[in-house]
Amino acid sequence: MQYQEFLDHIYKKYSGNVKLELSRMTGLLKDMGNPEKQLCGFHVGGTNGKGSVCASLEALALANNQSTALNTSPHLINYTERFRINGHELDFSVILSTFQHYEKLFEKWDASFFEITTAIAFAIFKQQNPDVAIIEVGLGGRLDATNLWTPDIMVITNIGLDHVKTLGGTLEIIAGEKAGIIKAGIPVVLGDIEPSPLAIIEGVALAKKAPVFRYGKDWFAEIVRDKVSGLSFNYSFGTHHYKRLQANLMGDHQAVNIGCALTAYLLFAQKYQLKVTEATIRAALQTINWQGRMQLLSTAPVIIVDGAHNVHGIKALKRSLDNIYPGRKLKFLISILADKDYSEMIHLICGMADTVYIAQNQSDRAATVEAQLAEVKKHGVVCKAAGNVEQALQLALSECSPQDVLVAGGSLYTVGEVLQAYKANA
Repeated sequence: MQYQEFLDHIYKKYSGNVKLELSRMTGLLKDMGNPEKQLCGFHVGGTNGKGSVCASLEALALANNQSTALNTSPHLINYTERFRINGHELDFSVILSTFQHYEKLFEKWDASFFEITTAIAFAIFKQQNPDVAIIEVGLGGRLDATNLWTPDIMVITNIGLDHVKTLGGTLEIIAGEKAGIIKAGIPVVLGDIEPSPLAIIEGVALAKKAPVFRYGKDWFAEIVRDKVSGLSFNYSFGTHHYKRLQANLMGDHQAVNIGCALTAYLLFAQKYQLKVTEATIRAALQTINWQGRMQLLSTAPVIIVDGAHNVHGIKALKRSLDNIYPGRKLKFLISILADKDYSEMIHLICGMADTVYIAQNQSDRAATVEAQLAEVKKHGVVCKAAGNVEQALQLALSECSPQDVLVAGGSLYTVGEVLQAYKANA
């Protein structure tokens, strides 16, 4: 079975099985010998920033000479992106052989696409026996397939309105779902969370006697500089005080994401009596490997791709762009999913834009070009449509001068298609 044949097979056969419940995954993992019980490390949830935290944790562990296993979702271009060992994507043959080994169990338990992907990760990671496993929550937390694992440290990045049909329509309800990853007595690091959902999360932690380490109370990250070359921030936690840490990610929100990761890693190091030096931390933050999040593709013109795919994410993107390009109008290439609040997302984008290029990405959930055009036109911004994301990129680049700034995104699907098109024509 070749790569595309495999991907078509698991999408077609298993994608319709999505049900947020844990009985199937419990049975599946038991039949597999509970590989997740052999792993230690970090479980990362929240609305936005999960992947950046995971990638930062990976960089910190690798810089401290630890072996790592990383599982994230979704992928941007290749399914293999979801599995990294020591910073490198797994060879597809390893993933395929693991799938084939357990395929009868996947069928027995009528597993979903994500349950299969998570089970594959647990099985491969057990074989690799890493010093540190880093697992990103897929959707929500309480009923997510990853939540049968008990980590050493948990992280909840932030709470925003997303997947409201599945998780609920208020920040408080969503916070309750995200807080479902909290385990009895296990430390949880919290990012920048609004007071009302924060109270829900802290209440769950208190009931489970899980120590809480909160941004702005127990640890601090303060932006010094945010440029296309990366960000600089001050960080403090307990006896750790670091001035002007330099990271290779940009966006002021990334200071809190990286701070979440650093706090979690310091707690992990404390638990296992690992020595972590300031030099190691500084080196690690220059090697964070995370594409599609405020990623710079070109400098003349400036081309930035960003995976912000909900209102909370677009607000963070806007803050970063306002800091880096104050008062400047930018060009945007967007394709947003229909089940997002694309009206408000486009409203925020239009406040920064002089031109918006619109396409429909390949997801079956994508909003139509017509629906997105209608929203842009409400704001009097120049808008142009293309048949697909690749054509929209070609059109935008043909109209960009070397001094222009083009920001592409609106969905991780869009980012993946932009990256693929850009690399193909580089």
